[in-house]
Amino acid sequence: EKTETREIFGDWIDRYLLQDAELDGATVPILYEGRTADGMVTDATGLDQLFEDMFRDYSAEDLAIIKAKYGTEGDILEAPMLIEHKAHDMMRHYAGVVLPEGFKAQVVATSRRAAITYRGKLLAARDELAARLEALPPETLSLSEEEIEKLDKQTQLLVKVHPYLPVLRALEIAVVISGDHNDPESWWDWANKENQKEYIARFKRQLATEKSEKTDPLTILVVNNMLLTGFDAPVEQVMYLDRKVLAHDLLQAIARVNRASGMKRRGYVVDYIGVARHLNEALKDYDGQDIEGTLIDINAELPKLLDRRDRAVAVFTSRGITDLFGQVDQCVAILEDLKIRAEFINRLRMFYETLNILEHRPEVPPDVFRDAKLLGFINKVAANLYRDPALNLLGVAEKVKALIDGHVSARGVDPKIPPTTITDAEFEKVLNAQTSSRARAAQMQHAARYHIIGFTNQNPAYARKMSDKLNEILQRFKDDADALARELKKFIDELRQGDRNEFPDLDPGVQVPFVRLVFESCSEGRELDDEQRKTAINTALDIVDRVRQEIRKVGFWKNLPMRELLIKQLVRDLDDSGVCPPGKERDLAQRLVALAKENHENLTRK
Repeated sequence: EKTETREIFGDWIDRYLLQDAELDGATVPILYEGRTADGMVTDATGLDQLFEDMFRDYSAEDLAIIKAKYGTEGDILEAPMLIEHKAHDMMRHYAGVVLPEGFKAQVVATSRRAAITYRGKLLAARDELAARLEALPPETLSLSEEEIEKLDKQTQLLVKVHPYLPVLRALEIAVVISGDHNDPESWWDWANKENQKEYIARFKRQLATEKSEKTDPLTILVVNNMLLTGFDAPVEQVMYLDRKVLAHDLLQAIARVNRASGMKRRGYVVDYIGVARHLNEALKDYDGQDIEGTLIDINAELPKLLDRRDRAVAVFTSRGITDLFGQVDQCVAILEDLKIRAEFINRLRMFYETLNILEHRPEVPPDVFRDAKLLGFINKVAANLYRDPALNLLGVAEKVKALIDGHVSARGVDPKIPPTTITDAEFEKVLNAQTSSRARAAQMQHAARYHIIGFTNQNPAYARKMSDKLNEILQRFKDDADALARELKKFIDELRQGDRNEFPDLDPGVQVPFVRLVFESCSEGRELDDEQRKTAINTALDIVDRVRQEIRKVGFWKNLPMRELLIKQLVRDLDDSGVCPPGKERDLAQRLVALAKENHENLTRK
């Protein structure tokens, strides 16, 4: 007898897998982090193991008292002392890992009673952590990053979390549980349907200290059976599991944290009950391909982190660099090559992506953080020199970015200040700060290219002219650093003046770009005489007048027939003037209309 869907109806027409959803950006990967050796208690030996694992920081006398009071698994998981221990661990994890990213959390308790207890213990853990943050001496907060690294791990965490103290103070916690007519009165608010609707609505808003239609400080929901399936809150990034959830419900539950939202790169499942075994059993009911990559063990990421660090560092070590700290200038020089630069930023982003997963874990060696900072500093110096937007680390997690920015600042570079442009009053100071003519020339070369790129769309012919001139200077004086610096200084001065010297009587922002484009197109393969130049200028100016009149019409750029009509009119104008080589009129007309779109604001300005 046929029992499976495919046996009855035939094979799949199409399949949309969990990994497909990740690739489409609809979901993010889920990282699993186990907090116990094994949360399943099936016999006395397992019970002893659970005690030893959960209370490893307690004395033998305390363990004996706890064992005598709580004898069954259910009793253990409801024990206030155990919940208090876990609540403090959850709050530390949340503050160090999730809070800096601006997301929220859900706690799944073993019973309704445990959920109520959890709220009280989490609030106490919040207040204790806030008090410790407030008590940090100012001198500790002002330590350099090297000095902070010498502190114990707990103090390092406090220094890291301190900037988020206002959010931590405002953090609210609610319980959502089902009700029973025998419940104590103190539970009624948490089981009230109207209250629950309000808690859920508030929880789904973005995290902030102020309550508004879009933001709310309600940060943690504690549940037992409710909101584990069919609950969609993209702002939730972490689920703290302290209850066994079986079969298909388990996969549904952990999927609460994989909804994409803003800069969310992953979700977390932090396991206090040993749910990994249950998950593996639950997933046996699914096709292996369907659920491939559902849960990634955070411990398995450490080898990947070390490999990605080594690959990023190898961009330089494979090219003769032996000391990232002492050879920053040489590293930056290596990145002048665009292919190497692309290789570096891709490897650096992958390294930082994995570091963001593991930066809170004690297993991460100190030299990984050292290399992350050094590579970040090299990246920033290169970004300032080469003016390459690909080096801006856009999208890197806030926790990692803060780590890098702190090191960059400590070495005298403000990570928030963009590269200095040639029109900036500080540009001369940047040049004077360079220690050699070669370094000054490099600064001017890349600043000039950056400036040219800035007006390429608005005045393409002039941009090509100045780019060619820059390349000629670089080639002619490549072996004489002093002469190269002098010539680039003259070139920079010319660029600062703008495109006004060759056509002093024309508007450089409105008319000159069109005149130059007509000149460039009409002089291909020939030299224009004075009469032809005059005709070309007059034709270009007439075209500017016609273009200005047409593009002022409402909805011009969204109206294809109107644009096509303008192109045809320009073709006739160019043909009548005789300035354009035969057969080139339409191509030039299309380029002129495209130029008009880039200069729309200048052309329509009265």
